[in-house]
Amino acid sequence: MRIFKNRVHAGQVLSEKLSEYGENKDVIILALPRGGVPVAFEVSRKIGVEMDLLLVRKLGVPGNEELAMGAIASGNIRVLNEDIIKSLHIPDKKIDQVTDSEKRELDRRNNIYRANRPIPDLRNRTVILIDDGLATGATMRAAAEAVRTKGPSQIIVAVPTCSPDAYNSLEDVADEIICAISPEPFFGVGRWYEDFRQVSDEEVCDIMDKVFSSSVNN
Repeated sequence: MRIFKNRVHAGQVLSEKLSEYGENKDVIILALPRGGVPVAFEVSRKIGVEMDLLLVRKLGVPGNEELAMGAIASGNIRVLNEDIIKSLHIPDKKIDQVTDSEKRELDRRNNIYRANRPIPDLRNRTVILIDDGLATGATMRAAAEAVRTKGPSQIIVAVPTCSPDAYNSLEDVADEIICAISPEPFFGVGRWYEDFRQVSDEEVCDIMDKVFSSSVNN
């Protein structure tokens, strides 16, 4: 059974779960590109709060890139997994090399999606992190850890669907986790969407042009 028609519909459903945060200037939504952007845009539009992006890049262990030794995010944020680094004896030089490589890709995407606009000040604000769904929760965890370094008052993870394992894995890094559905068995994020086509760079840019033009007009 498919629950969501598409990401716009998922955002509409999720917005109902986030109504208590509506029309509050201390609240900001940060979307994780690319799939989280249309979801977040619909939530932002429905509940009337500011929206921006949080670009996150995993720092993979050299030779085993699927294993994360940390992550970098928009706003010159770097979070390292010291346990993995120490256990694998990864030297600082290797960490810096991987960081530089991933930063180039993050900067490229930042230039495309945000035209290098600075990320808003997150201090003492409620930050709502939105993606289109969570299978493992690894990227969202990195995002939450990155945002925490910027001094928000609280971090809310909000997604249309997530696996029970992903939900449990985020409980220690988020102040609240809001998930419209958390089915078991999970089968993957796309299982719960009728239309789960990949979101293109062009779609992200079109949405963010609307977001940024709206903020200028306001």
